[in-house]
Amino acid sequence: MKSIRDIYKIGKGPSSSHTMGPAKAMSIYASEHPDADSFEVILYGSLADTGEGHGTDKAIEMTAGKPVKIIFNTYDRNLPHENTMDIYEVKGGVRCENPMRVMSVGGGDIEIEGRAESFDIDIYPETTFSKISEYCKKHRMRLSDYVIMREGESILNFLYTVWETMESAIHDGLTTSGILPGGLEVERKAQHIFNQRHIDESPTTRENRIVCAYAYAVSEQNADNGTIVTAPTCGACAVLPSVLKYMQEKHGFKDMQIFRALAVAGLIGTLVKENASISGAECGCQAEIGTACSMASAALGELFEMGIDQIEYAAEIAFEHHLGLTCDPICGLVQIPCIERNAVAAMRAINAVSLANFLSDSRKISLDLVIKTMYETGKDLSHHYRETSTGGLAKLYNDTNYLRPYNSEF
Repeated sequence: MKSIRDIYKIGKGPSSSHTMGPAKAMSIYASEHPDADSFEVILYGSLADTGEGHGTDKAIEMTAGKPVKIIFNTYDRNLPHENTMDIYEVKGGVRCENPMRVMSVGGGDIEIEGRAESFDIDIYPETTFSKISEYCKKHRMRLSDYVIMREGESILNFLYTVWETMESAIHDGLTTSGILPGGLEVERKAQHIFNQRHIDESPTTRENRIVCAYAYAVSEQNADNGTIVTAPTCGACAVLPSVLKYMQEKHGFKDMQIFRALAVAGLIGTLVKENASISGAECGCQAEIGTACSMASAALGELFEMGIDQIEYAAEIAFEHHLGLTCDPICGLVQIPCIERNAVAAMRAINAVSLANFLSDSRKISLDLVIKTMYETGKDLSHHYRETSTGGLAKLYNDTNYLRPYNSEF
């Protein structure tokens, strides 16, 4: 199993699968074909269905360094992955055959057909939570100790940068107002939520307000092409930082405790990526926001020094109750319902930890089982509900409003 560095990528939104991945693929191909006059890129599946809304075309054009003709093929569905693209070089006005076929598999990662999967080495010999739990109990270590042991002390320096970026995204989101790009005229709300203080506000109401404000702040930064950290994806980037930031302020946790919590969250995300998928195009939003909520719950469990079984139960509860969640962003934009959904998932992560604190001894379902269930559920979902914007909320919205605005500026 790969490093947790693979889960946390620092970059620009709005979509890791639809902007980071394709841009990375275009960069590789352009460097390998310096003599090309121009390029032609064919996008398939979810990349074609929601590519304009996600800004895929703009991400590719900005990376290519030369003219690019982009074709959105929304018809072919017999694909190796729901996010598939072919890149051709063009010389003398003629398209050369034998393209590079690329699959954007989630979280900004890509796989190139016919090439070795990755040069990254496996760091974790244990590839299920049950095996990790068994190892940690045998050697009397916490999950964060396990991550540091496998990754090395340098992982803490990496997590410092991750946390610094997450905090900046919250700050920038809270201090920015205006309308998000894309044509839906969605107004930024983070600043408004944060400032809705009341003299008689209860502690619970305040917690809800602040956590949601932080989640909106990061999600709105993502939607506006701001710098964020995938956790595990751009579309689900706000759940983890919002709960950690709030709890640090409330309880005075040191940064090192936050880094350890991020380590545990990264471990959960890596387990999902190893055994299932974090791609909304492959398994629906349950793979993105469900994983993010599970990561956040596990992180909080580590912060509060809960036992391994309690942390597992918290992560399992958070994940299980996102099973079947569809990915149907209106107009292909990472705005509705994505931004609001991050805030809801952040509150659910906190609730999952509270429940696990009392009931971990009675649980019947393991985290490994929920991860497997999520993957099978995602594969059973119609493609209309897996980041194509051709079903569910997106379809009904467009049918009602007779419009389908797309992002004109990346």
